[in-house]
Parts: sequence; C-alpha cells; structure tokens
Amino acid sequence: MDEVVYYNELYDLYGELLTEKQREYFEDYYFNNLSYAEMADDFDVSRNAIFKQVHIVTDKLIEYEDKLHLLEKKKKLLEIIDEVEDKNIKNKLEEII
Repeated sequence: MDEVVYYNELYDLYGELLTEKQREYFEDYYFNNLSYAEMADDFDVSRNAIFKQVHIVTDKLIEYEDKLHLLEKKKKLLEIIDEVEDKNIKNKLEEII
C-alpha cells in the first residue's frame, strides 16, 4: 500500500510531464484499479505490453523525483509549516504547496 501512495504522490507532482497515454495507463492501474488483463482489453494490446508501460511510467516518476526532489522538498516544507504558529501565514504557505 505504501508503494501505491508513493506513486500517487509522485503522479500528483509529475503527472503533467507524462504523455496522455502514460497518464491513462497510470490512472487505469492505480486510480481505477484495473488489472493488466482489463487494461489490455481496453487498449487492445497484450497484458505484457501494459505491464511494461506501467513500469515505464513508474520508473519515469521515480526518475523525475531523483532529479528534482519535489516530493522530498514538499514533505520538508510541510514539516516546517506544522511548526508555524500564525494561522494566517500557515494557511498562505499551505496554499502554495
């Protein structure tokens, strides 16, 4: 389950960098809980092709994070925001993230 949450967090940050087809594969597998077989039927390709594409997408998301560290930075910022006592400033910072 932690892996799914991690990929979803990465997708939230980097999803726009993926192609439309890659987003479809990711969303069908991780958001819509479709199996490789169901996706293969929908896209009219083999299950192996779907498996490879989902792997390619998750590898890309990890690669983006390895280079840009946006998720890591977001988590650090959230920790800092938790320490802010002024509600107005806290809300403004949370809006930015």
